[in-house]
Amino acid sequence: MADPKGFLNHQREIATTRPVEERVKDWNEVYQPGSLLPIITKQASRCMDCGIPFCHNGCPLGNLIPEWNDYAYREDWTEASERLHATNNFPEFTGRLCPAPCEAACVLGINQQPVTIKNVEVSIIDKAWDNGDVTPQAPERLSGKTVAVIGSGPAGLAAAQQLTRAGHTVAVYERADRIGGLLRYGIPEFKMEKRHINRRIEQMRAEGTKFRTEVEIGRDIDAKKLRKRYDAVVIAAGATTSRDLPVPGRELNGIHFAMEYLPLANKVQEGDLTVAPISAEGKHVVVIGGGDTGADCVGTAHRQGAASVTQLEIMPKPGEERSAGQPWPTFPMLYKVTSAHEEGGERVYSVSTTHFEGDEDGNVQYLHLIEVEFKDGKLEQKPGTERKIPAQLVTLAMGFTGTDQDNGLVEQFGLELDARGNIARDADFATNVPGVYVAGDAGRGQSLIVWAIAEGRSAARGVDRFLTGASALPAPIKPTDRALTV
Repeated sequence: MADPKGFLNHQREIATTRPVEERVKDWNEVYQPGSLLPIITKQASRCMDCGIPFCHNGCPLGNLIPEWNDYAYREDWTEASERLHATNNFPEFTGRLCPAPCEAACVLGINQQPVTIKNVEVSIIDKAWDNGDVTPQAPERLSGKTVAVIGSGPAGLAAAQQLTRAGHTVAVYERADRIGGLLRYGIPEFKMEKRHINRRIEQMRAEGTKFRTEVEIGRDIDAKKLRKRYDAVVIAAGATTSRDLPVPGRELNGIHFAMEYLPLANKVQEGDLTVAPISAEGKHVVVIGGGDTGADCVGTAHRQGAASVTQLEIMPKPGEERSAGQPWPTFPMLYKVTSAHEEGGERVYSVSTTHFEGDEDGNVQYLHLIEVEFKDGKLEQKPGTERKIPAQLVTLAMGFTGTDQDNGLVEQFGLELDARGNIARDADFATNVPGVYVAGDAGRGQSLIVWAIAEGRSAARGVDRFLTGASALPAPIKPTDRALTV
């Protein structure tokens, strides 16, 4: 235990963000550089090393949180990094992007503010990189087996790294021009600078993983031919089909899916574009969808110089404290203010879009909405509450409905789907096609980054067992697991 009185002596403190007027002028991460380490040992000391550490269950990865909290408190960053990497391949990703279900399950959180687990995690891994503790872990010998991984998001990268370290020859196929999947083009630079991805890719290259960009399986390479070329295949293609909004006026110019809008801003930061072809500059922007992707659109619009930003959510405004139906240690749906929301804009709850209105040139100018409420479990419109708001750029950030089925991958492999339209798999993450496995959102549906990494690690174990008859790789979860996050 770090400090028996730590949780009594210290209150919760989190990383300090840079001033809004400063950070909206650039695309650097929003946190004040160096703001964590002065407070992190105190925060780690608040961990009570509980007899039953519910944070383990709250995290799909099963992170050994009390252990690395203890090492962080003692400033033994090397050992802290070792314990952190024991369950998580990419803690610098999760420490920046995960909503921290582990904190919701923290025992201290029953009657106090929980331990700042996420901040401790990212401090450990950043310190490990600075100290040179993160090095390639090449296998001692090769198995002679080959594996193709389709998709280079967190699930695909985790599966690829685990399988490479197990001695298999792994090639990752990515349809975009750079490795990283949604980490690369779906997450804005101000939430995670892409240098964090780049140095992990270099580590994986040094370990032996091979990468093939601008290759889409199903279009550029027939899935059946790929299966014949490799001893096993892991599908980690994500759930990239965006949920649409089929209302009158949807065809107007200026209405885009979030994943049409966000990647272009990232391409500007990569140096591929001088100006984003879809930009919020000088426009009244409306973001439809109240989740993290919507918040990413809000923050991006601020940095592009939007005239105004309004975010719409069909659900009621969440409470600021747990409801009776979401008791500890479940992951509660609470009202949260992200860094993007701190920067301005308006958030409107319990509204539904009825139609869009455009000008004579076919460009969207207004969004018409109506207030809604739940009655007897059904969503009903409230008569007399219709109004319209200016909207010259609209981004649809309402989530994703499943993996892409238009590129031929599912059909060419002959894969079965489950009742939700995801690729079906068994307890080893194996599909109905021998030697073909699925991990992450492609099999689970839209979910969290920690689930993606956990599934990638678990699928790697299933592949390893398929190829060699046994596996020493850890398997944190099963496909049916929900831990404490639902």
